[in-house]
Amino acid sequence: MTKIQSGHHDIDATDSRQFVAFQLGSREYSIDIMAVREIRGWSQTTKIPKASETVLGVINLRGSILPIIDLRILFEMEPTKEQSSNVVIIIVADGRLFGLLVDGVSDILTVPTSQIQPTPSAENAGRRAAVVTELASMDGRLVGVMSLARLVEQSDLQAPTDTLLL
Repeated sequence: MTKIQSGHHDIDATDSRQFVAFQLGSREYSIDIMAVREIRGWSQTTKIPKASETVLGVINLRGSILPIIDLRILFEMEPTKEQSSNVVIIIVADGRLFGLLVDGVSDILTVPTSQIQPTPSAENAGRRAAVVTELASMDGRLVGVMSLARLVEQSDLQAPTDTLLL
C-alpha cells in the first residue's frame, strides 16, 4: 500500500484523488490532475469571430491552436482583467486540448475519497453549479471539483478546436 504525505495526514494513495486547485476571486476550485498538461503564465490571445462568450480567444502552443476559456465568464462572474499575474491551465478533456484562464494556481491536493461529496443540487443555479459537481473537504478548506465533461459542454467547446477558426 502506497502512502502519501499530505499536510499532517498520511493518505492511502489507492483511496484518494489528486487535483490542481486554483483561485477565481475569493473562491477555490479544482480539476483532476490527470487532465492537466501544463500550467503557464498569461499570454495575449487572438480573438475568434463568432466564438462563444466564454472563449476569450486562441493561443499558439508549440504549433497547436488552443482555445482559452475565461472561467470567470463561464461561472457568471466579472470577466478576467487580462494581466501578467493570470495563469492558464492547459488541459485535455473529451479529446480536446484547451486552456482555462484563472487568477492563480494555489495547490496540488491529494484528497481521500471519503472527503469528496456531490454538490447539493439547486434548480436554476447557473453554469457554475452545472460544472462544479463535487466538493472536497480538507484541512478546513472546501474546494469545488469541476467535471471536465460538463466543462466542455458548458463552455461551448462541442466542436473540435480546428473548426473554431472557420
